[in-house]
Formats: sequence, structure tokens, C-alpha cells
Amino acid sequence: MSFPFGALRRRPDIEAPGLVAVDAADRLLLDESAAARAAADEGRLVVIGDGYGALALAAVHDGARGVRVHQDALTAERALAANAADLGYGGFRSLPLAAELVRGAEVVLLRLPRSLDALDDIAGLIAAHAAPGVVVFAGGRLKHMTRTMNDVLAGFFSTIDVTRARQKSRVLIAREPRDGRDPIPAAQRVDGLTICAYGGAFAGARLDIGTRLLLQHLPENLPGGTAEDPWIDLACGTGVVAAHLGLAHPEAHVVAVDQSAAAIASTAATVRANGLESRVVVRRDDSLATRRDGSASFIALNPPFHSGAAVTDQIAPRMFADAARVLRSGGELWCVWNSALRYRAVLERSVGRTRQVARDAKFTVTVSTRR
Repeated sequence: MSFPFGALRRRPDIEAPGLVAVDAADRLLLDESAAARAAADEGRLVVIGDGYGALALAAVHDGARGVRVHQDALTAERALAANAADLGYGGFRSLPLAAELVRGAEVVLLRLPRSLDALDDIAGLIAAHAAPGVVVFAGGRLKHMTRTMNDVLAGFFSTIDVTRARQKSRVLIAREPRDGRDPIPAAQRVDGLTICAYGGAFAGARLDIGTRLLLQHLPENLPGGTAEDPWIDLACGTGVVAAHLGLAHPEAHVVAVDQSAAAIASTAATVRANGLESRVVVRRDDSLATRRDGSASFIALNPPFHSGAAVTDQIAPRMFADAARVLRSGGELWCVWNSALRYRAVLERSVGRTRQVARDAKFTVTVSTRR
């Protein structure tokens, strides 16, 4: 019996027309790796970047056991778990992007990340800790692939083969690992703040222009900021807003939240680099799912607009609604967003009275007061 790809769902991530749980690149990866997977010893298969479980669960269906999986997005981890429960599958475990994930691996299935820096981190980690005979099957959609990805892999593997394209997808096959290394965050000093970033973290080790605009217009006096009512940096990325607030307000307490594992690792590094460990807490969460209702007076947000490789405007409204739930009455959501997305009406409906604070050629900063 073939694996039931049609049964896979994206939840708790966004489900909408055009947003799929499995695609042609997943199927091509599985087909190209079938013989290698069948020959691998138990516990020696690793899956990295699996969107919603297609790769890991299809491998389990084919007989693999002890599959190690890493997914950057927390929603992807939870979708994998939910799909496994629906299908009655076990035989896998989710791990951080660290040595334990790839140690002794004989076969790695990798959905190519959008970021070359993320690919550099992943390839270096595999080369450092996988078995000498490891074979890496790295696939993606042609529209998201570049020749530079071959070059990145070639920095850590002596042999790179390229498959024929099928249904606008392709797989790169890497063998003979060399010169491996564990990921090290990039670091840069910007406006008195040290920003640290692992590969894949939004904007890298720099201050993106949207966040800069937000920081330029945050007032000196903000509600909350105590241990009981900390300021929240939602979708924190590399932790720039959280670190800025912590440095500018020596008594303030801040919570930095993101669902991306790379973002959380980057934020933790940024917090350490700026000596803020005692006052800035870093948490991986699906928006503010674990935060109590009415428990915060201030939230800052630069909402993402990518779900995997797909561009969508449906992420921000969900985050606005969650922020509204967590804010106390009279609490403030400070938000910076691409002006073309016209979020102000959504903020008015979800949170409350919203006014524009600043606007430049690309971004708008608003503050919404919880009704």
C-alpha cells in the first residue's frame, strides 16, 4: 500500500487554498532516496526541513525506524505530530539542529532552506557529525533553488550530483563529507547593540529597516515592563527589539517569543552578547499560545508573511488576534508592517483603536490600544 499523502494536513499552521502539506519536491526526494533508505541501518536516517511530515512519515511507512527529525518551525513539528497521530505512526523523534540530530547518520533527507546561511549551517553540521559514508539528498522546487546552493554543499562534500528535474523540482545528492563544523552565529555591532544570528534567522546579524523604524518611534515610557508584567517581543527574530528594550531600560523585564528554532537560538545568543540574561527570557512558542489571557501591557510585533516558502497575508491577523487576547485592557500593541499590506483595519477589528505613528517609503508603524 502506498503512503497516503492526501491525508496530510498543515494544522496548526495556516490551511488555505494554495498552501499545501506535501509537494512534488517531497515526492522526488523520497523516490531518489528510496534505495539508500532501504540500505541504511535502523536509527541512521535523518530528515531536516520536513514541511508537515511527508518525508519522515513516508519513510516510516516504508519501514524506517528511529528517524531523527528537525523542523525549524514549531507549527511544522506539531503538524508532524498531529499527522502521525492521525495515521497511527511512530518511529521518529524531533531534535534540535545540533550534533545529536545527525551523529552517525547514513542518509539525510533535506528540504533546501531559502537561506544560503541556513544551508551552510546544516551542511557543516552534517559533515562534522554524520557517518563518513553519509549520502545527503537535498531537494526543493526549482523556483527556490540557485546554483549557489551547489557551491555551499561543495564546501563540505567532495561529490555533488544533480538529478533530472521532475514536476519543477530537483534533488542535489552530496557525498564524501569534509571540513565539517558546528554552526556559529554571525555577530555585528549596530547602534550600541550586538546582534547575533544563526543561518536562517530573519535579517541575519543586521538591523532591518522595518525594525529600525519601529525602534526610532517607541516612546520612552511604556506600560508594564515588570517581572509580573514583562514587555513582549513577539516574532522576535534575532531579538533586536528585546535587547534594545533591555539595554535602554536597565530595570525592565522582557519576554522574546518566536516559533522558529533558528530565531530562538539567535535571540538567546543576542541576549547573552548584550549581558541581558537576567532580564530577558527567550521562549519558543506558536505566537503567544502558552501566554495567559490579559497578562501583558505591551507587545511589539514585526509580523512575518511567509509560511514555509509560501507568501501569505494570513499569518499577521492570527498574531494580531493572539496579541489582543494576551493584552490587558488599555494595553498596547506596537506593530511595524509593510505598508502595501494595509493592516490597519484588521488591527482596529482585532485589537482596538489604532493610530499611525510613522510611515516611510515601505513601512508603517502603528500602535493599537486594547479595548
